[in-house]
Amino acid sequence: MKKLFTSFYGKLSMVFLLLLIALGIAQVLITYNSSMQFVRQADQKLNLDLAKNMAAEFEPHLKDSLALEEIKHSIHDMMVVNPRIEIYILNGAGKILAYFVGPGKEINTESVDLEPVEDFLNQSYENLIFGEDPRNPERQKPFSAAPISMGATGSGYIYIILGGEQYDSALSMLENSYFLQTSMKVFTVILLVTGIVGLILFAFLTKRLRGMTETIEGFDREHLNRRVEVQSNDEIGRLGKSFNRMADTIQNNVKELEKTDRLRRELIANVSHDLRSPLASIQGYVETILLKEPSLDPAKREKYLNIILQNTTMLRQLVEELFELSKLDTKQVDPQLEPFSIADLLQDVSLKFEQQAEQKGITLKAQAPNSLPIVEGDISLIERVLSNLIENAIQYTPEGGRIEVRLHPDHEQVGIAVVDNGPGITEEDLPHIFDRFYRAEKSRSKKEGGTGLGLAIAKKILELHGQQIFVKNREEAGTIFYFYLPIGGNE
Repeated sequence: MKKLFTSFYGKLSMVFLLLLIALGIAQVLITYNSSMQFVRQADQKLNLDLAKNMAAEFEPHLKDSLALEEIKHSIHDMMVVNPRIEIYILNGAGKILAYFVGPGKEINTESVDLEPVEDFLNQSYENLIFGEDPRNPERQKPFSAAPISMGATGSGYIYIILGGEQYDSALSMLENSYFLQTSMKVFTVILLVTGIVGLILFAFLTKRLRGMTETIEGFDREHLNRRVEVQSNDEIGRLGKSFNRMADTIQNNVKELEKTDRLRRELIANVSHDLRSPLASIQGYVETILLKEPSLDPAKREKYLNIILQNTTMLRQLVEELFELSKLDTKQVDPQLEPFSIADLLQDVSLKFEQQAEQKGITLKAQAPNSLPIVEGDISLIERVLSNLIENAIQYTPEGGRIEVRLHPDHEQVGIAVVDNGPGITEEDLPHIFDRFYRAEKSRSKKEGGTGLGLAIAKKILELHGQQIFVKNREEAGTIFYFYLPIGGNE
């Protein structure tokens, strides 16, 4: 039961029922007051001439002197005939001269305010006018009034309260026995019907919220594949769509975090391996030189020192590339885009690797059409991409192989492809070839140095340019790495 009242449905239903009760009470009170106002106004309109007609009954008693006892008897007789009225004779100043009340009852004022009486006599009787009740001066009641001649004493008024004390008592009994009972019955029926219908509608409307809550709680319990079923385009539907988009983003972020954590562990393992091997080699050769210093042959000394130099060079390259990749990951590198000739840049890069290719017996050739358009990019970064791709191709192309770098226009951009005729990459390794420190097995395994970061750096650089790098195997054996640069202008 406590859970029901703490739920959104319970709170909404409670507010609805309380509001319904408050509105029902307000409706009963407004209806009652309006009805009473209507009855009083109708009563006053129906009795506009009552005081005027009664004045003729009293004037004979007022010609010469005030025969108060006779007047009281007349008032008593009239009130017996019509017990709902109270009759008062007033002088010109509003003082009460004659009246009749039952045994043990008295009036509580000696005069009546004449301003309402004057308003009653002067207006067109469109509005309800209340006058002072001598029996209870604090209450205002509808009345009828008329001027009356009082002989030698001058003029006065006959003042008739419509709805006297006896009438009030009878009306109060009727209200308590009929009006209130009827109102309560109607109010109870309305409350029950409206309440039941409202609770059913609220249950239907909050059903989707309960379903959404269960989905979110399941998502919180790491059921990341759960989604809200959206059935409409209202506020709840839009909330469900927003949650689904948020859940997709969180799930993708979790996958990225898992991938990043896996890459971090691989990075630590690979860096540790790549650092340990050359360091162990350097340490071993240095210790050998120190131990055999007196008897070490100069040729061997030179050989050992060259090996130490190669290992320190590889260590320096690894540290530099790690530092470069770190800056690319954290977006500390801001590409300085400018138009340049990709053909001229390719020519310079090819010359840099020409000797290295010749040492392995590899043919390195650059192909570019004569009318190649200018491209836009950061020259130094794109040079780094070309260098990494060509160096990677030289490393994994066997002796006697061939490497071609092809440039070709493609609509609003220029394609750059590095093609080799090596053994290619297995389909299993293709999706991971750009992961840092990832090394394919078999013929693509590391043989002649390299850090395993070149392709990862190339990919990051192109992502900074808003471009992608692609790789695929050639049908006649070999691998193609290719990417695009946008056309930047004319020479």
